[in-house]
Amino acid sequence: MKKKKSIVLLSGGLDSSVVLSIAVKKFDVHCISFNYGQRHRRELTFAKKQVKLQKAKEHKIFKIDFFGGSSLTDDIDVPENRNVENIPDKIPITYVPARNTIFLSYALGYAEFLECDDIFLGVNAIDYSGYPDCRPNFIKAFENLANIATKKSILGEKFKIHTPLIKMTKEKIILEGIKNNVDFKNTSSCYNPLNKMSCGKCDSCLLRKKGFERALVKDTIKYRY
Repeated sequence: MKKKKSIVLLSGGLDSSVVLSIAVKKFDVHCISFNYGQRHRRELTFAKKQVKLQKAKEHKIFKIDFFGGSSLTDDIDVPENRNVENIPDKIPITYVPARNTIFLSYALGYAEFLECDDIFLGVNAIDYSGYPDCRPNFIKAFENLANIATKKSILGEKFKIHTPLIKMTKEKIILEGIKNNVDFKNTSSCYNPLNKMSCGKCDSCLLRKKGFERALVKDTIKYRY
């Protein structure tokens, strides 16, 4: 039986690679990634690798310009901490203004063009850095918008935004990836990589390391610290 089409927003990071492994079980997956001038755009190399490893149907990389205001896109230091407990309880400077809103808008337009109903992304509201566009109420609001703002929705067809990891700890995400044979060596989570090595001190690295420790699984990527 022919599979339905879906869109997966694929960064090349751990979470989105696990989401891809979930989506490919039931859908013909069309992956999209973004080169938005991020300092960690080596992640796009891993996005390409995951597409091949997981046999997604298609992969497009869109180049877009962001406006600044984030240490991921500007000449602003990426915050470093000694451990997860030291991460401040506030929205960090690594937040990119409206990033997921923009990414989902691209995904929505592409989904309507491909005549598919399902969009997957790897947002998480448990082990994450406090970004406002990773929360369930944001996803619900965008899905509602998608279903009033498109020709497809006016004709009675509905879009579904899938966020299978949104209530999972990093530990559980890693275990789900292992179950689905995700090659974590070919993923990159670091916000501030140097010479093909992850820094080990940014929020994303710390959350990743904590997840592997709690899952009792060895992380095979290299860290500077």
